[in-house]
Amino acid sequence: MKRGKKYLEAAKLVDRSKKYPIAEAVELLKKTSYAKFDATVEIAFRLNIDPRKAEQNLRGAISLPNGTGRVVRVLVIAKDAKAKEALAAGADYAGDVEYLEKIKAGWFEFDTLIATPDMMGELGKLGRILGPKGLMPNPKTGTVTMEVEKTVKEFKAGKVEYRTDKVGNIALPIGKVSFDAEKLAENAQELLNTIMKLKPQALKGTYVKSIFVSSTMSPGICIDSKTFSAAE
Repeated sequence: MKRGKKYLEAAKLVDRSKKYPIAEAVELLKKTSYAKFDATVEIAFRLNIDPRKAEQNLRGAISLPNGTGRVVRVLVIAKDAKAKEALAAGADYAGDVEYLEKIKAGWFEFDTLIATPDMMGELGKLGRILGPKGLMPNPKTGTVTMEVEKTVKEFKAGKVEYRTDKVGNIALPIGKVSFDAEKLAENAQELLNTIMKLKPQALKGTYVKSIFVSSTMSPGICIDSKTFSAAE
């Protein structure tokens, strides 16, 4: 892939043979981010797991201590009182049949989809549409729930869903370049703590192969996992 001049200049600041302490990595990231907008910071974990095995297909949701800085559009599929509860809690959209029909027609102006259990039968019919986009509500991520108010507020405040991809990687936003380096490091630490707790019991050998942090359009920076307090 051909890289632009600004990317190549930023890449010169990164020692690709080095694993950086987390605090140093996020400071360097802020220096190498050249985008003219407030770029998203993402952390990627390469794990030694086989997602084809059910117990190694990791999925859930996590509330980052400092949020992500992203504006999250929340849709709640629920009836009557629960739909009103969702809107009062800050959901962008809430309802039942109207929104099911809109989704069928190709409407996806939302980032997170929450549903009450009684609506999952109808939503299940849209699995082929929602599944590939990663939008299908799931009990593991807390998006199938009767606690609508609490869940809406959590996702609006920066709770994020995670799941392994086909080769065992997990990548998530942990903030914006404008965040203080300390806040980015705290978010990264919280995510690592969660991933370490999910280590499959039957797994032998190294669990976390590598960790990289990057921002939109910036080079990736390899993090020394030993500098995280939970990485053992």
